[in-house]
Amino acid sequence: MTADIPGAVEAPGTSRPAPTGRRLRWNKVPEVTAYFWVIKVLCTTVGETAADLLNEKLGLGLTGVSLLMSVVLVAVLVAQFRTRAYRPGIYWLAVALISIVGTLISDNLTDNLGVPLETSTIAFAVVLAVVFIAWYRSERTLSIHHVDTTRRESFYWLAVLFTFALGTAAGDLVAERMDLGYWLSAGLFALAIAAVAVAHFALGLDAVWSFWIAYILTRPLGASIGDYLSQPTADGGLGLGTVITSVLFLAVILGLVVFLTVTRRDVSDPERLTPQAS
Repeated sequence: MTADIPGAVEAPGTSRPAPTGRRLRWNKVPEVTAYFWVIKVLCTTVGETAADLLNEKLGLGLTGVSLLMSVVLVAVLVAQFRTRAYRPGIYWLAVALISIVGTLISDNLTDNLGVPLETSTIAFAVVLAVVFIAWYRSERTLSIHHVDTTRRESFYWLAVLFTFALGTAAGDLVAERMDLGYWLSAGLFALAIAAVAVAHFALGLDAVWSFWIAYILTRPLGASIGDYLSQPTADGGLGLGTVITSVLFLAVILGLVVFLTVTRRDVSDPERLTPQAS
């Protein structure tokens, strides 16, 4: 998927009104390129393996780890909101942390509170729908290519958080009900993403909705890949462990982020010396 597909254009019939909130110079979200999707899947994989690793090693319990990572996430989001334009390092760090926190939120509901996966999946879907409705009613668009005010950025990160939580719950639900194993589960979600791309290109599915559907589906795809690599061979995995898997994927993410920082291949709006007219 490249910049011309899911998320690259406004929804049909929508306009871009004068934005509300603090006006920024540039869009705060990267261009939707192949790099975007690769790093997104890698972040979802890290979210799955790192959440398991932290829960195992820190000895704080699932709730304690969740609180700790939530505090770290808030600190990074504060830094993200304070930036004047898209910065690959801080942006993708926020995505990786949201992946971890979204996983932990779903795990807390399931493991600590005993909420059935069917219930949590529906609940997260409803909350995400509410976020989208509020976002659209306020801004008249859900496109990620005009995230250039504090209000739009707030809606964007709320949507990202609940796509991760929904993807985690829905992915676990499918894995448990269908009992496909990690590799087949990854293949199933990859096919689902391919179907979204075909629906967009061949059948005219709206680009904005295509983007968000694919964004949700990358969460269980990345989780299945992470579980396949990290889980013991007796459980159907490769047995690399959460440490090796997390470090490996973090290294690849870091390399790609450094590359994008230097080349600016994913910057949608060239930086200018003067602000845009409001």
